[in-house]
Amino acid sequence: MEHELEQLTIQEVAELSGLSAHTLRYYERIGLLRPIGRAANGHRRYSQVDVSLVIFLTYLRATGMPLRQMRAYVQYLEDGPESIQQRLSMLEEHRRTVQAHMAELQRNMAAIEKKIALYQELLESTPTT
Repeated sequence: MEHELEQLTIQEVAELSGLSAHTLRYYERIGLLRPIGRAANGHRRYSQVDVSLVIFLTYLRATGMPLRQMRAYVQYLEDGPESIQQRLSMLEEHRRTVQAHMAELQRNMAAIEKKIALYQELLESTPTT
């Protein structure tokens, strides 16, 4: 991806993003990606803008954003600069959701760590024969 005009194949984008080619085609079909350009042979060719969006969508999905919200986000992108406030609000709300989930995970991890420490202590205090 050294040259801005470089067009990437679906396999290259799958490798870069960690998504499968099937998922990339699905994202295009459900409207998360605008129709991807095609080479003369009909194969998809992803632009740098397409790749950047795919990678950001993977972040949103990995942090638990539902597909319908992802579609709304993409629609706001397509709406242009007048939707910046909506995009900001959506991402701020998602950030709050992710932060709450992270706090819950930290509480759960603390409980697991406490139980591990208890078992380690029990093993260390048990006489061996």
